[in-house]
Amino acid sequence: MNADDTPTHTYAHTPRTESVWDYPRPPRIEPDARRVVVRHGGVVLADSRHCLRVLETSHPPVFYLPRDDVRVELLRTSAHRSVCEWKGTATYWDLGPGPGRPPVPDIAWSYEFPLPGYAPIAGHLAFHADRVEACTVDGEPVRAQPGGFYGGWITDEITGPFKGGPGSLGW
Repeated sequence: MNADDTPTHTYAHTPRTESVWDYPRPPRIEPDARRVVVRHGGVVLADSRHCLRVLETSHPPVFYLPRDDVRVELLRTSAHRSVCEWKGTATYWDLGPGPGRPPVPDIAWSYEFPLPGYAPIAGHLAFHADRVEACTVDGEPVRAQPGGFYGGWITDEITGPFKGGPGSLGW
């Protein structure tokens, strides 16, 4: 500070900037009322202002959308499953074919019966941003977390480095 109480430097981060390295482990769930839209093949697959964000160290947030805000009639359960040490067994969802739209395997996932502590996300769906045409948060286009396995959404408010890219397996 100078004598007149003006800062002698400026901060590179805005008040909404979040570092994934400040997120907790085990992950935390928090509500998010921003408008989240998922589109593919010219169809809105999901549109919600009632999302839950899961925040975990080194990962961009994962947005879980309530089933009531997802076009679940377009989805089919997949045979694929995975296990998260915190949340439990994930069920994956395929997008079925439609007019001018080929099917997309494992486009989304959910935790139908999550482990204790993660019950709020039961039945909510999360989408892989790299498997759809577009995901937006309050109109901002989302970038997919690198690596193809994790499903975090990167927006301008999120800073890394992010798990999933080359050399990050052991993080």
